[in-house]
Amino acid sequence: MTTSHQPQDRYRAVWLIFFMLGLGTLLPWNFFMTATLYFTNRLDKSQNMTLAATTTTTTTTAAATDNPIGNVSGTTPPPGRNALSGIFNNVMTLCAMLPLLLFTCLNSFLHQRVSQSVRILSSLFAILLVFLVTAVLVKVPMDALPFFVITMVKIMLINSFGAILQGSLFGLAGLLPASYTAPIMSGQGLAGLFASVAMICAIATGSELAESAFGYFITACVVIVLTIICYLALPRLEFYRYYQQLQLEGPGEQETKLDLISKGEQPGPGKEARVSAPNSHPVTKSHSVLAILRQISVLAFSVCFIFTITIGMFPAVAAEVRSSLTDSHTWKNYFIPVSCFLIFNVFDWLGRSLTAVCMWPGKDSLWLPGLVLARVAFVPLLLLCNVQPRRYLPVVFEHDAWFIFFMAAFAFSNGYLASLCMCFGPKKVKPTEAETAGAIMAFFLSLGLALGAVFSFLFRAIV
Repeated sequence: MTTSHQPQDRYRAVWLIFFMLGLGTLLPWNFFMTATLYFTNRLDKSQNMTLAATTTTTTTTAAATDNPIGNVSGTTPPPGRNALSGIFNNVMTLCAMLPLLLFTCLNSFLHQRVSQSVRILSSLFAILLVFLVTAVLVKVPMDALPFFVITMVKIMLINSFGAILQGSLFGLAGLLPASYTAPIMSGQGLAGLFASVAMICAIATGSELAESAFGYFITACVVIVLTIICYLALPRLEFYRYYQQLQLEGPGEQETKLDLISKGEQPGPGKEARVSAPNSHPVTKSHSVLAILRQISVLAFSVCFIFTITIGMFPAVAAEVRSSLTDSHTWKNYFIPVSCFLIFNVFDWLGRSLTAVCMWPGKDSLWLPGLVLARVAFVPLLLLCNVQPRRYLPVVFEHDAWFIFFMAAFAFSNGYLASLCMCFGPKKVKPTEAETAGAIMAFFLSLGLALGAVFSFLFRAIV
């Protein structure tokens, strides 16, 4: 095939835009997750203020009626965890994973009925609106129950639109060469790294939780705006337009038209008829999802298995590991933010980024599913670290160095293998089916996240 007229990605502009799109996909949600302590702390404070007000009213009434049952001393009950903050993480996981899985599934089947630009832009603007509301509510006093309900509704909205956005982006990347899925995965990995660094900086500066959370949400809004600008600039780039046109017409027809244009000819009706070469792929309005799934089934189930293991262990089990260096109070404060979250996000990002320069094993190699299945070894390795509290299993790898080493390998393998699967998936099918294949891969990624959330309860229970 002649490629002399194939445009080049000048200044790596398209690659950088896809990196920014990947960053914008997960950075808002990662900042939201980083602010979990803010949400639980605010729920506790709201509940304690309500209890204090109730106690004061009861005390006043008792004093006025000489009722010995009243709290005549006027003291308020000590602050503590209330029921809403206690279940916040579990309910948040449920409200995040179910809409993510549902809307990713809908995007896989309905993406041909709604244009790509409408799906991506509407999702970005919806997420932007949710974070603007979240930033405003930081400054608005609110009772615990309404705050809890509104927060869960926002989580459901963020993950619903985020699922549509993620599925659409992987479908979009499927139109380009395989290496252009890597920047999306790398950008998503960097999003987690940013959130981890923000968490550590907040601990180091000792800033108020509300102020840190407000900064997270405003930063997320800025990133979303930049992501919208990047996406709007994408159709202006010749490299992207070439592959978009290639998907619509098939490579044979596209190459012939470029040859004619270079000779100063216009493809008239006669020439257009000759374009229908055996190498061209006829365009159909609908592609069988099941037929495409059969072609990419190994890669789809591989990426699902990868994230089932990853989310099953991180952060549900990994965040419960305790430092063996009990004499260092400072290290105990930084142990989980550094050894769990920062290490995971750094090595996950490195693994995702490595696929930009190395893509071994190949998409048809048996080594790829073999390495994916081998990651199940991380389950017993991490369970035998110093996870506390524990009831059944002994602690075999007590020293902090073991946990850090396991987390680094665990995260790197997650990023590298998942990125490989997501890159190869759309390349196993025809160019006209690449977007559908990318959307299906995104669905199985989300399915792995949901299954991992379910298995996390099992893994934590058997420690």
